[in-house]
Amino acid sequence: MRSTIGIGCLVLALAGTSFAQYGDLGDLDVARPEDRQDVSPTPPPEGAIVLFDGTSLDHWVQIDGQPPAWQLVEGGAMQAPARGGEFGIMTHQRFGGRYKLHVEFRVPYMPDESGQGRGNSGVYNQGRYEVQVLDSYGISDPQSNDCGAIYEVAAPLVNACKAPTVWQSYDIDFRAPVFRNGEKVEPARITVYQNGTLIQDDVAIPVDNTRAGLGGDPSTPGPLHLQDHTNPVQYRNIWLLPIDD
Repeated sequence: MRSTIGIGCLVLALAGTSFAQYGDLGDLDVARPEDRQDVSPTPPPEGAIVLFDGTSLDHWVQIDGQPPAWQLVEGGAMQAPARGGEFGIMTHQRFGGRYKLHVEFRVPYMPDESGQGRGNSGVYNQGRYEVQVLDSYGISDPQSNDCGAIYEVAAPLVNACKAPTVWQSYDIDFRAPVFRNGEKVEPARITVYQNGTLIQDDVAIPVDNTRAGLGGDPSTPGPLHLQDHTNPVQYRNIWLLPIDD
């Protein structure tokens, strides 16, 4: 019994240490004071499905079918294990039609890395359509692989990123593609607000699976998938509201 408690304390200590490292921006030049301020958590509205509230990973499974290796950390968050693609997680539940998704995230400060190596993760609608998560703070001309992009489909309209280590939000309005008699008649469409700023405006997604998506039959519902891209990105307060058109 004594050794079990000791191991548990060690795990919590390691998780706390990892969390604490998020607080140091060193000499990073921050353009505006609000870029250092966390977004306020947005409570789920009536009828929303709460997918993560900080207390457990019960709604999630690793994409290889194993229990999630992600850690619960301070502040009601979960953290990617930073071990690679198969350690990404997805919801047990599948979603189709139209929905509104709220996700809060923050990326670590990794000054010794560059480009896609800085705080990389992704939010995959239906497991197929990625909204990129990345440390793109300060980039003046974001591309289709920067934070807020529909990966390799559409660059964000503006760079709305806060500084690394700071909590940010995505509010996503997603419409699944429409199929009739086995033929796609409407592509998936997506609108995204980052930290309250419109960054994707009713974008038609021409592909059935962005890079590293889970694939599968695009005419069927799919899970919400959070990517592990070998960086310790954190998420909190995730909920989804189905919309009846």
